[in-house]
Amino acid sequence: MSTGLRRFREPRPADAPAAGECCEMCAEPIEAGHGHVVNVESRALLCACKSCYLLFTVPGAAQGRYLAVPDRYLYAPRFALSSADWDELQIPVRMAFFFRNSALGRTVAFYPSPGGATESELPLPTWERVMAANPGLAGVAADVEALLVDRRADGFVCHLVPIDACYELVGLVRTRWKGFDGGQEVWQAIDAFFERLRARSDELRADHD
Repeated sequence: MSTGLRRFREPRPADAPAAGECCEMCAEPIEAGHGHVVNVESRALLCACKSCYLLFTVPGAAQGRYLAVPDRYLYAPRFALSSADWDELQIPVRMAFFFRNSALGRTVAFYPSPGGATESELPLPTWERVMAANPGLAGVAADVEALLVDRRADGFVCHLVPIDACYELVGLVRTRWKGFDGGQEVWQAIDAFFERLRARSDELRADHD
């Protein structure tokens, strides 16, 4: 597992040294808030310095093997999804993220669980119907952006987010889940995560819906 992905999935030990991380592309020191690069073939999420990050924002760099994770956050206030659609998507929990895996040539679905990111078999015809009802979300970048959907009592909330934000949520669930139902602490942390997400997201414009 890469250091970048491990950072989201595993808690830092209390006695861990405070030394800074290094770029996983060139080994240069990096600071908190650094960017990430996805290895498209292995799905590894790599911490990157600014120079390496910018290198992989260029289309075709490294024959497309590595892609910089963008910093785009959008909130879709008119996201169209019914409870029947959700049931057809076969997502067994409250939240899931969906992204196009270019190596597989299709959209895949994962949800956070105490064991990490768990893949859910996605019925593609149902997903295509959902996307047809939400044309403003058609521009999600393959491999590096995802649609993160949260089922609430009053409906569904959808954000377009960088893929590393999804793994941040995965790490939160994995490290704080306790017992059968997770415990109050993890659900408070999940709600706080979505509140922060909403605060930093631009609203998807009506002319994109």
